[in-house]
Amino acid sequence: MNKTRFFLIAGIGCSILVLLLAVVGGLLFAVPFQFQVGRVAEATAESPTWTPIPGLKETQEAIPPLTLLPQGVESQITPPAGSPQAMPEIESHVLTSLYEQLNPGVVNIQVYVQRGELIGQGAGSGFVLDKQGYIITNNHVVAEADQVTAVFYNGIEAEAQVVGMDADSDLAVIQVAELPEGVHPLIVGDSDQVKVGEYVIAIGNPFGLGSSMTMGIVSAVGRTIPTGVTPFAIPQAIQTDAAINPGNEGGPLLNLKGQVIGVNAQIATGGTQANAGVGFAIPSNIVRRVAPVLIESGSYQWPWLGVEGTSVNLVIMRANNLGAQQGAYIDGVVPDGPAAAAGLQGSSGTKQMDGFDVPVGGDVVIEADGKPVADFSDLLVDIAFKNPGDVIELTILRDGQRQRVTVELAARPSGFGP
Repeated sequence: MNKTRFFLIAGIGCSILVLLLAVVGGLLFAVPFQFQVGRVAEATAESPTWTPIPGLKETQEAIPPLTLLPQGVESQITPPAGSPQAMPEIESHVLTSLYEQLNPGVVNIQVYVQRGELIGQGAGSGFVLDKQGYIITNNHVVAEADQVTAVFYNGIEAEAQVVGMDADSDLAVIQVAELPEGVHPLIVGDSDQVKVGEYVIAIGNPFGLGSSMTMGIVSAVGRTIPTGVTPFAIPQAIQTDAAINPGNEGGPLLNLKGQVIGVNAQIATGGTQANAGVGFAIPSNIVRRVAPVLIESGSYQWPWLGVEGTSVNLVIMRANNLGAQQGAYIDGVVPDGPAAAAGLQGSSGTKQMDGFDVPVGGDVVIEADGKPVADFSDLLVDIAFKNPGDVIELTILRDGQRQRVTVELAARPSGFGP
């Protein structure tokens, strides 16, 4: 069986990048690794392609919601009492009212890139973060830009400056000197409260068609998606069937309370490079954590554990004589990384299982700071929402015995990649 490479993270221009989703095996703030088993069905040639739709602060604390929603929307769409997931029939005037109040906070972003005598142009989306003119978008929208123009809902254009970028979360902040009259910030909600089945809307600039709104539901939460330009991945992404197409990247995914719950970033194309009913948004709680640091210092420093691994699946469980399909299996430990310094151990060899080489002997993380770790994505999230220098206590299984290991997280090495 051919070896398959997987990548995971914790916490150009607008060209379409074709990526392979790294759902199972992974890399937790480390390097790419090669692994033969993982979830075999998801490592086949039939896997979909994933296309981006185009100094460290002392304490990287999340910010609270930034603004108040304009009056008049929430009262019209509140679900019946006692039925938090039971949505009322949504009449067209409610959606119209929602669009009219939210669209002034959405921005069409025009990007210009000059290479010698060649000038290229691209487009993306964004949303207004606060009254100081800060605007959130995707890193890949503005990463190579020589000039950025923000076009507001009323057609007024303003030159924008790139304030900060973070490739590992695919987020960027730009700023205009002054917001036009009528433009207002959007509220940043709590993505941890998002549930599958909730109605959501996306407003943006698909195919250059500004101020477009689409509607759908949250199809899944807790997805892990690749960044496309780094060997790491973005945790807790929101999956939606709301139509998202090239040009929507960087724009808001909103709930029916008018809160931004995510930043639209990728679509599953199936090879068509257009919406196929599966889109992904960077969760708003990552925005709330990263954006203020980008505004203050221009960059964001993610914590780093320094291990390679995958979730404990059936073959990993059987090969390693584990009692349950639970935990994050560590296949390798990066030399001189935080995990290595703490004594965590990777695989000591392989074992034949149904014709496959299955890694054996690696530590299995089953708890982080006393909280159960169900799979590798759980460990990813536990690391992502900490800071470099923080200490995390991991409970592991080694040779069938429970042990506790304390790890001091480090800053992710610069220029780290495959």
